[in-house]
Amino acid sequence: MIDFTVLALPGAFASGVGATIDILSNAASLASTVGCSVPRWRMCSTEKTVMLSNGFYVEASVLPKTYRADESIWVVPGLGLNDDRAIASRLAHPDAARAIEALRRHASRGGSIAASCSAVFLLHEAGLLAGKRVTTTWWLGGILQQMEPDCTVDTNQMVIADGNIITGGAAFAHVDLMLYLLRSRFSPALADAVARSMVIDGRQCQSPYIVPVALANGDELATKVVARFEAGLPNPPTIAQIASEFCMSNRTLARHIKAATGRNLSALLQSVRINRARMLLETSRMSVDQIAEQVGYADRTALRRLMRRQTKATPKQFRPALFDDHRQP
Repeated sequence: MIDFTVLALPGAFASGVGATIDILSNAASLASTVGCSVPRWRMCSTEKTVMLSNGFYVEASVLPKTYRADESIWVVPGLGLNDDRAIASRLAHPDAARAIEALRRHASRGGSIAASCSAVFLLHEAGLLAGKRVTTTWWLGGILQQMEPDCTVDTNQMVIADGNIITGGAAFAHVDLMLYLLRSRFSPALADAVARSMVIDGRQCQSPYIVPVALANGDELATKVVARFEAGLPNPPTIAQIASEFCMSNRTLARHIKAATGRNLSALLQSVRINRARMLLETSRMSVDQIAEQVGYADRTALRRLMRRQTKATPKQFRPALFDDHRQP
């Protein structure tokens, strides 16, 4: 029986496809040591010789014209798309239409599908995201939410499983996605063994890697709002003040920011504060109390609480060893 069907489309991230195969190969070699069966997989695409990103090629089995039911989890590595125009252009290709139909048919038979990064947009086109909670590349979350308002896009998370749909965040979140699939399909012991052998650190969320201005994804108003928040720290302007500056109501501003970034204004401000705090932690010798004050908090407790909630880490975990001060939390 095949456990995984890797759907590698032309232009897919070579690193994502390669990481998938490397992780599965490693899992196969370690399976007996943890008492698991050996994972089996196949590579499929819309053509036999597939050109991935940066000129890499892989050989694959061509998707059959008639669907054959199987029990494997279909895995779709990211497509290397960075904005809405690139997404629209890629999804309009005939090979994408073939892949979308194959994904739709697999899901209609109860099959599980796992996609990461911009490949999650294939699942949207297949009509598989409505009513689901999903993630994707953090700066594309607003676009996905606009395209599929009936799903919940949470780009803070690295991996989200909702029924038969499993989604992963930005490009290298595909590694986390594969470990999740090994853990759920086989056993935690096998996933842990693979992570140890390949020196893969456990990561639970994308939040530490978010650059707030990139969340705006080219939207002029959202970019200006982020800039106002950043320039105003430690005392950022209120929502009412910003709305007044741009001659709109609070509700209109909030609706526009939500559509552009996938986040409400409060969450966008939190991202700005976390980004500034992280920069100061990594590049200065300021104490955590001083940094908390710089980003608009009365003390380290509030900053520590926010960072733990958003990044699953404490301020000290962002501080390089060079600046380590054992008196700080």
